[in-house]
Order: sequence, then C-alpha cells, then structure tokens
Amino acid sequence: MKYTVSKESWFSAAHHLRNYNGKCENMHGHNWKVKVSVSSETLSEEGFVIDFKILKKLMNNILDKLDHYDINTVKPFDTINPTAENIASFIMEEMEKEVIKTRDDLYISKVEVWESEGSCAEVIK
Repeated sequence: MKYTVSKESWFSAAHHLRNYNGKCENMHGHNWKVKVSVSSETLSEEGFVIDFKILKKLMNNILDKLDHYDINTVKPFDTINPTAENIASFIMEEMEKEVIKTRDDLYISKVEVWESEGSCAEVIK
C-alpha cells in the first residue's frame, strides 16, 4: 500500500523562454500554482505521511527562491530554459532534499506546475 498527501501553493515570477519563436520569448509573468505530492509506504507514529504544516514550510522555503524574481536569473535557470517542465523538475529535486530530512522513507511522487489556469506541467516519479 502507498499513501500520498498533496499541498498546493503559489508564487509570482517573470521569465522568458530562450530559443523560442513566439510571444513567450519576451519577458512576461505568471502567478504560478504548484502542487507537491509526498508518498510513503508507511505512516508516522501519529498516522501521517507528513504533517501538512511541515510540507507547507518546506514548499515555501523552495518557492521563496523563485517568488517575485526574474526566474531566468535564478540558478539553474540562468543556463536552462525556465519552462514549466524544468521548474517542476527543479521543485521536485529541491523538495526531495528537504523531505528526506523529516523521514527517510518519504519521497516526492509528483509535482505539478501551473503557469495559467489551463496549462500544467507534471513531473511524476
């Protein structure tokens, strides 16, 4: 059996896409919605995968690195394109580093990054 919990949060940031032929090659911004899912095959002594309060704090620590910035100036996006897919991958990698510190059997199973109401990129493990 696998248990999964998810938390949503938001950040606002600008970006532009390199090597893109279209409007998105110009600087523009989004109010990004992020959903992180944490999974485990076991529950804590209290019956949690992870406390939502802790998950929110971990997410905000990472999203604060992007919030109200030009994402193109934030590592690693100073060298890779700040697409929704790459942002989702970045968030997954950063969250993995943090969530494992709370319990060694936790992992990030999915990250969704919405750059608009109808456009979402997912990274799934």
